[in-house]
Amino acid sequence: MTFLAYVPILWAGFIWDDDTHVTNQPLLATWDGLRAIWLQPGATPQYYPLTHSTFWLEYHLFDLQPLGYHVVNVVLHAVNASLVWLVLERLAVPGAWLAAAVFALHPVQVETAAWITELKNLQSGLFYLLAMLAYLRFALPGPGAGSKRLYGAALLAFAAALLSKTVTSTLPAALLVCLWWKRGRLQRRDVLLLIPFFIMGIACALVTTRLETWRVGAHGPDWALSLPERCLVAGRALWFYAGKLVFPGGLTFIYPRWTIDATAWWQWLFPLAAAAVGVGLWGVRERLGAAPLAATAYFAVTLAPALGFVDVSRSSTRSSPTTSSTWQASG
Repeated sequence: MTFLAYVPILWAGFIWDDDTHVTNQPLLATWDGLRAIWLQPGATPQYYPLTHSTFWLEYHLFDLQPLGYHVVNVVLHAVNASLVWLVLERLAVPGAWLAAAVFALHPVQVETAAWITELKNLQSGLFYLLAMLAYLRFALPGPGAGSKRLYGAALLAFAAALLSKTVTSTLPAALLVCLWWKRGRLQRRDVLLLIPFFIMGIACALVTTRLETWRVGAHGPDWALSLPERCLVAGRALWFYAGKLVFPGGLTFIYPRWTIDATAWWQWLFPLAAAAVGVGLWGVRERLGAAPLAATAYFAVTLAPALGFVDVSRSSTRSSPTTSSTWQASG
């Protein structure tokens, strides 16, 4: 299904900032460039060394023929959809295959699957899902429960996810949500076992934040928002992303800037409504079960890097400086 849906990209080329990452990226041509990818943060647009190493390998396999790059992206997307299926089955979610099929074919995935630069989403997603699958098999009852090999595999896969794109740093918090849902409570051991994951995720997130600020350009007046204004952005972003999942119309690379005004009463309806949903689902968890609350919490936790509390820029794409605090990027 995935391959059939993405047949049109076989005739697609390079777009937008594919030149920054591939076509005009001299680091991809030499062994010294591979060394710089890993050892010189700032040598590449973002310090995602495993992703840029894949670009390096693709360059030596396909030169500058876009077909090979596109095929790799589609294959990774299909593999990721299959991993979603396996993860949901491990969590005993009804309709796991259908959910994975929606994941594979949903329009919001097109940018990630069809844009060569967004290999970072696909590759980090691959390792994120592998880490999640390994950890759930380790932590939940069933074959492999308690296996040190599975724990080590999860940690290694998480490291690979972070080195592909640090937005995956939310994984340990998401795992705690899943464990709470399946067990009905969290144990001290659950938190202790995830401490190495949290340390790795926070460390990589701090590096990315620093590079986004001083290398990519996420600083200045466009990012000068107060805490109340950032809360307004966060509340609105939650509904924005949820809305695009339900009604995926008008999708684009970057969306028009929101006018954030903490004195406008109606703008507070977004974060208040989001909080009300969480409180309401907590209140009815005995009747509806914990699954709706867990799904909502997972959604919010995973979106955390894009909610506006951390400044990021897409100026490397040669658009106007954009930030998750003031603009809605489609990533």
